Parts: sequence; C-alpha cells; structure tokens
Amino acid sequence: MERKSPQGPVTDTPAAIGRRVQRMRRERGLTQRELAEPAYTPAYVSTLESGKVRPSEAALRHLAGRLGIDFEELATGRPPHVAADLRLRLTDARLALATGDPADAAALFRRLHTEAAQEELVDEQAAALLGLGDCLLECGELTEARDQFAAVERLLADEPLPRRVPAVRGRATVHLLTGELRYACYLLESTLDELNASGLPDPDSLLLLYTAAIAPYMDMGAHARAAHAAELALALAPRVSDPALVAAMHRGVARTLITEGRIAEADASLAKAQDLYRQLQIRTDLAHCHWMRGYVHAQDGNLERAEHELRMAREMLASKRAALFTEQVEVELADVLRRRGRTDEARALLHPLLHADEKAGSLRAGRGAVHAAGAHRLLGLIAEDDGDTEAAERHYRSALPLLQQADAAGDLADLCRLLGDLLRRLGRVEEALDTYRTGLGHAAAPGTTTLGPAPTAPPVCRQLPLREGVR
Repeated sequence: MERKSPQGPVTDTPAAIGRRVQRMRRERGLTQRELAEPAYTPAYVSTLESGKVRPSEAALRHLAGRLGIDFEELATGRPPHVAADLRLRLTDARLALATGDPADAAALFRRLHTEAAQEELVDEQAAALLGLGDCLLECGELTEARDQFAAVERLLADEPLPRRVPAVRGRATVHLLTGELRYACYLLESTLDELNASGLPDPDSLLLLYTAAIAPYMDMGAHARAAHAAELALALAPRVSDPALVAAMHRGVARTLITEGRIAEADASLAKAQDLYRQLQIRTDLAHCHWMRGYVHAQDGNLERAEHELRMAREMLASKRAALFTEQVEVELADVLRRRGRTDEARALLHPLLHADEKAGSLRAGRGAVHAAGAHRLLGLIAEDDGDTEAAERHYRSALPLLQQADAAGDLADLCRLLGDLLRRLGRVEEALDTYRTGLGHAAAPGTTTLGPAPTAPPVCRQLPLREGVR
C-alpha cells in the first residue's frame, strides 16, 4: 500500500503490482506490446507482471496512463478518492471538536482511524489519532489521551521530526495537567534541542513548542525562562501562517506579561487571540481566553469584571463538556467569589471538585493537581475566616504534597507561608519554622529552576538576549 515519504510514494509489493497490471491489461483487451509502447518493451511488461521487478514511479505513471486509471490506484490498488475523502472527513471531525461535544468528535475520529488503518493510510491514521487525543484531553481522560499521542509518535517514528511535534506537544500538555511539570518541560525542551540541531528548524513546530513551554515554566516558577520562550515565540510569529498557532502564541505571551505587571498589554494580547479564535470558530480556546482575561482582571483588582469573564469561560467550557477545564475555571471563580466576600458560593463550588472517592470528575493528583491544590488552599482560607483552624490546617496539608510532586514552586512557597503563619498562631513554632524553610527553599531563586540548560535558540531568534536568571 502507498505511504507518503519525503522521497516520493512508497508503493505495494512488486508481486501485487504485477498481478494488478496483468488483470487490468486483460480487462481492457490490451497486449503487452500495446501497454508497453512507446516508452517500454513487451519484455519489460512481462517481467513486471511476473513480479520480478519493482517498477519506477515513471513506469507506473506511463502504465496508468495507458490503462486509463489514476496512478495511485495502480500503485496501491486503492481508488484515488479514498484518501481525499478521509482527509475531508477529518476536517469535518476537527470542526466538530472545535464547535461541539468532544465525546461526539472522538467517536468520529475513532471511525476515521479504523478506516485509515484498513486502507493503510499512515498520514490519515496519524491525523485521526491526534484528533482523538485532543478530544480525550478536552474530556479530561488524560491517560487515554497520552496513549493516543504516543501512538502518533510511534506511527511517524521514521518521518521528519516536525511531523511528530503536534503529538509531542499533546503529550506534554497531558503531563502538565497531571501535575508532572518537570517532565512536560523535559519533553518540550529535548524536542526543541533536537529540532534546532537538525539544521532545518520548522517555524510552525518551533512556535508550537515554545508556546507550549510557557505554561509549565510558569507553574514551576521559572518566570524568566517563560518570558524568554515568549520572546522567541514572538520572533517566530511573522514566519508562521497558521492563525491558530499565532492565537495560541498570543495567549501564552499574555501569561508572561501578567507576571511582569503589564496588565494592559496582557489584555491586548488576549484580545488578539480571541479575535482569531472567533474567526476560526474554536470555542474551547476562545473560552480559555475569557478564562485568562478573568485572571488578568483579578490580578488588577477588578473583581466584578473578573467574575464576568470567568463565568463566561465556565459556561462555554461546560457547554462543550470540557470537564477538566470547567473544573479548573471553577477553582479560579471560587477565588474571586471569596475575595468578593461570597464565601458560601465559593465553598459550594469547591467541595464537589474534591470528592474523597476520587470520582472521574474530581480534581486530584494525576488530574489537575495544581488546581486541586488551589481548591484545598482556598478552602483552608475560608476555614481560617470561619475560625476553624483544624479544617484550615487539614486543607493546607492536603495541598502540600500535590504542589511538591508537581514542582509548582511559586504556589508551594505561598502555601508554606499560609501554613507556617497558621502554625505560628497556634503556638507550634518549631513546626512553623520547618514549614517556612520548605517554602523558602522553593522561593530562593525566583525565575529559575533546576532544569538543565535552556534550549538553544533557533537561528532566526539568536539575536535575542537570554534574560538574566534563566538557567
């Protein structure tokens, strides 16, 4: 069966091609001489039909023309419309994911993968698995999503690295959402180094990877490295034509601007991303922009606007049945509600997210770990406000291992401060000091991590200085 490769079509076995040529020649009442002339000899056709020689692409195109059929059908035995039809239906499935229920889109991608596998269409198999992985990611089925992305990488193992980059990004996103921040960084950085070392860096792939790296960097407290990744992404953007990649870049850049206190610039960057996502009708990513704008307004102290944006994001994600993302937004909405003095509403949002039986929809280690810790932190603050120090300590201690396992340095330092202050007020000074030391150990070098050296910048970006503090 045909498989695309950089060197040209890879066709069926010589024996299968030979049988196909002989059958089609006889169906058309042609002699070997009539099929061969004027470019080839009857002896060549005879040898080909016996399966003793692999025909060149030029020979197959000549024979296909004489037989009056498409080259692909002669080379593979597959009608020419099959791959084109699958590609069209893959586009429809992508649109279904962008605008509708990811579970429905997942069913489409599964069927398309089965058909592509039956026809041995490698590109279409990979596209279907990638789409399925994105559906499962949106549904919050993280383990299964990771498996689909890994299957794409195996399927395209012999292809150029840029072909595998979307699957690497998908797998890194899964590790980010499970709380494995360091491994997410490792995947993205090692792929960046390999891509840049190849001598043929692909701007689309580089932009995808640098943008994807911003979130785990930020959660780990590596703010300087995140900012530099954003600078590299901005430098690459003019070389990229895919509007979805550019929109994602604006979203990532906004997050670094927020930490630098450049609120108006962050909001403007998010507005650009929103415009692009509206044009592309990608509802989940549009909801993420509302989510981040809510965070921007919360950081700026405009809690009314923050609540409006977060509620809009929550409504959009819930309508898309994007379960995990909906739960994460609810944690941030609860924070705004608490800050507005509506603690009962905040508590009502948070408790269902942390069921002890670890139901499929709960936040926990391995599924939204950083936001699970955030929910415990908020419930601890609410308990302190209520004077329930025992419940507050219990929630803070529940959050502690989640953040430690995730290497979420900034959040961990803040949590240790809260727990240490509580223990000190309770007269447990030695425990408080130990807790403060734990937090200080993670906050000692803001903007850095114990990751290895930052990836080498691609040639187009090497004029950009690396910000101080990036290791």
